[in-house]
Amino acid sequence: MVEPLFQVSVRCHHCDAVFQTSRVRPSFKKASGTDTDFCVHYKDINPDFYVVRICPHCGFAGTENSKDRLTPAQKTAFREKIADHWTYKDYGGERAWEDALYAYKLALVTAQTVNDKGRITAGLLHHIAWLYRYRNDQAQETRFLQHALDEYTRAFETEAAEMNNARLMYLMGELSRRLKQYNQAVKWFSRVINDKRIMDAGMIRACREQWAVTREDMLADSVVLEPEAQEST
Repeated sequence: MVEPLFQVSVRCHHCDAVFQTSRVRPSFKKASGTDTDFCVHYKDINPDFYVVRICPHCGFAGTENSKDRLTPAQKTAFREKIADHWTYKDYGGERAWEDALYAYKLALVTAQTVNDKGRITAGLLHHIAWLYRYRNDQAQETRFLQHALDEYTRAFETEAAEMNNARLMYLMGELSRRLKQYNQAVKWFSRVINDKRIMDAGMIRACREQWAVTREDMLADSVVLEPEAQEST
């Protein structure tokens, strides 16, 4: 019988040790639905639980997209912050929700310590919000969605050339809507809809749909569109 998890070898970017981490076989990735901010809900095993790789020797945690080369200064910063206080722990096997949350939070601290890109820390914060959503913990989900929105905004201002701007602006609009920051949501959705340079038809359509949802949310919450946001529509 085929097991849902399989092992892959990873080399640690901090201590250079090779360790094993688990991934979910594609045939076991069965989605039951996707939220408007791209959070996927799964029927059985959740592959998101296994995205973060944790070196059992030094505690360096990251994803496939994390910084893969560290300067001597970054290695020193990580060693002083985490590695020097780490005792051997192996997270390479099956993970419960609590293990996944720990993994993402450790990856977040790692990214902040080695000064990884804003889009990396934003993605980690967003995934932490999703983990709380799976548990229906609205307060913590809202907290981390706000942190993610702040980081996505910072990434948009500093790393726009390296990113899919239409998708990023859509995400900033959708997170703003979920956080009831409706005027900000309208501005981001409108930028995608009105920018003639954006050719991503899927993101333009999604922004139109969520702009309509935002309008309904504003009516329900008795929020008036600010003049600045009106100019962008």
